[in-house]
Amino acid sequence: MIDNLAVKKGINMRIQKELRSWNVFDYINFIFMLLILVLCLYPFVFVLVGAFNEGNDYMRGGVYLFPRKWSLDNFTMVFNDKRLLIGFKNTVGRTVIGTITGTLFTSFVAYGMSRKDLPCRNLFYWFSIFTMFFGGGLVPFYLVLKSFNLINSFWVYIIPQLYSVFNMIIFVNFYKEIPEEIHEAGLIDGAKEFQIYRKLYLPLSIPVITTIAMWIGVGHWNSFFDSMVFTSDANLQTLQLFLVKLIKEAAMAQGEAATKVPSQVLKTVSITTIRYAAIVISTLPVILVYPFIQKHLAKGVIVGSIKG
Repeated sequence: MIDNLAVKKGINMRIQKELRSWNVFDYINFIFMLLILVLCLYPFVFVLVGAFNEGNDYMRGGVYLFPRKWSLDNFTMVFNDKRLLIGFKNTVGRTVIGTITGTLFTSFVAYGMSRKDLPCRNLFYWFSIFTMFFGGGLVPFYLVLKSFNLINSFWVYIIPQLYSVFNMIIFVNFYKEIPEEIHEAGLIDGAKEFQIYRKLYLPLSIPVITTIAMWIGVGHWNSFFDSMVFTSDANLQTLQLFLVKLIKEAAMAQGEAATKVPSQVLKTVSITTIRYAAIVISTLPVILVYPFIQKHLAKGVIVGSIKG
């Protein structure tokens, strides 16, 4: 107990010392950053409050920081819409499969690009860079996907997202930071290139792999445009497309979900609060996963961008 009090006293004294050493610029900077924090955080609070507030009461206005009448009826309405379950299944599937395959495929290509002895390396590299800035457009891309029978297929979410030039560049810069002696030691031990990549380079690349996987995973989770354009099958609809449709709908209570919930629930919800509940459901998994990999993100970005 005494040690804890001494530690707390020491921390308080250090904070007070730091505050006394601040000048006018430090205080202005602190207030400015605090305002930025509030501006970034409040939209999330606003949506969360609306999702947990009774719909009819929320439409009266005046609900800002805390729900005035707590209610889970908005979530009941959303969870009873079968499109949510279909979208959630498809989004989870594409996020898991797409993140794993996209990260590994891009890292494998980047390993080849990082090797100076790769034949036609510069040609491959600059051709990839060219595709970052110039593309054929949506219609040619649609025709290409159609020629490979990817339209109205789950794989339209996976195959076109396998490779990212930007992510490849991050991987290449990271691989260049790995000492060449490691690669030479693998060759001396009789390992092939793929074995060197799998047993030596991949274990050393956890920070950048985590970073790229996070980017790819969030991209898959938030994507709705490919589902809207490249699929017409309701069973392939993603969670975000469901959310987009929900936001645009005039009255969800007239849909199929309205026939599966108690009548008293229908009387306490509103279209606005139902939308907020759907937004909370769609963003919650990303918020829960992020803290577990956050410690790798900064290191992966910094190390992967040191050397060009």
